[in-house]
Amino acid sequence: MTYDVNKIRSDFPALDSGLAFFDGPGGSQVPTQVGQEISRAITLPVSNRNSITLSEKNADQIVSDFREAVADLINADPSGVVYGRSWTQLTYDFSRTLAKTWKPGDEIIVTTLDHDSNIRPWVQAAESAGVVVRWAQFEVDSGELLTSSISTLLSDRTRLVAVTGAGNTLGTRPNIKEIAAAVHQVGALLYVDGVHLTPHTPIDMQDLGADFFGLSFYKLLGPHCAALAADPKLLASLDNDKLLPSTTMVPERFEYGTLPYELMAGCTATINYLSNLVPTELPTRRAKVLHSMQQLEKYEEHLFKIMEEGIQALPDVKTYGHAPLRTPTIYFNIEGVSAADVYRHLSTLKVNAPAGNFYALEVSRALGLGDTGAVRAGLAPYSTIDDVTRLVDGLRKLTK
Repeated sequence: MTYDVNKIRSDFPALDSGLAFFDGPGGSQVPTQVGQEISRAITLPVSNRNSITLSEKNADQIVSDFREAVADLINADPSGVVYGRSWTQLTYDFSRTLAKTWKPGDEIIVTTLDHDSNIRPWVQAAESAGVVVRWAQFEVDSGELLTSSISTLLSDRTRLVAVTGAGNTLGTRPNIKEIAAAVHQVGALLYVDGVHLTPHTPIDMQDLGADFFGLSFYKLLGPHCAALAADPKLLASLDNDKLLPSTTMVPERFEYGTLPYELMAGCTATINYLSNLVPTELPTRRAKVLHSMQQLEKYEEHLFKIMEEGIQALPDVKTYGHAPLRTPTIYFNIEGVSAADVYRHLSTLKVNAPAGNFYALEVSRALGLGDTGAVRAGLAPYSTIDDVTRLVDGLRKLTK
């Protein structure tokens, strides 16, 4: 079957508003199937997890299903899947935990391409541990983050490299596989922020070589929460802070308090939905996910080409970031019109394309945009050519 965007759109009640959503990089809309599963799970008989009562078993099954689903989405070991309230929260937790293994004189590497959630937790943890922070710079003109910008900083003192799978403003996709090989050659760990990458392409964290890989479900047609995956043996080797009575088992000991079963059920429903974006008779959910995401990627690439060319053809428009491999995301300004005014103008046309630095503060500053940033427009599985036309026509009204 081909990619049927109209069928997909029929599953999203939010689209009945008539809004054209280009704010997917900041949070996607949610299909009915996911909302229904959250509602079902929150009204089930549930208790704290165990194997005695029906309600305990229900809760345990929801958690198990969540781990299996995430594993199928990104090719991880389900025993190494950790639930988190957000990707920022997970990164703070793991930065503090990993910092316990560092000593003064050690080094870590962060990049100027990343969202601040994959920078500041590491910088702050390094400061507390007396560890040196090395900065890998992206190429301002092209928006690329070259592997060499990281590999030249690596040494036998490097303990961790934190890098994005795709920049959330420029869309730049670094060569994670190459970076992983270089990082592992010096015995360091690679922590990959996959939040902006995962919604747009098939993911195989084993093939990428990521020691840690994470995603946020609310960027992926799901509820507001996140997940991190790692080798269970790696997780078992870490000494994280926890309550004394709480379990020492992996991955549970990295999850604090009683888990929100309804959100976890919503995450599983999200992955099930993604696996059926383009229905097939393939035998496993993993195979279905790969097929659907491959078809989505082709669809978005085609639509993004039209969108990017349409915006770049407008007078007085400046776009930022032109890396050869990107997600369908464009970051731009119009000369003589503030980004905030572009944002507000488009909103009057029921077109959502917000402006700002979007927590990619180092990117905005490197581009000479200060903390103000620019306008960002990104595609989602429900985006259409009509949406793109409305966006470009709306921008045209602001140009000379």
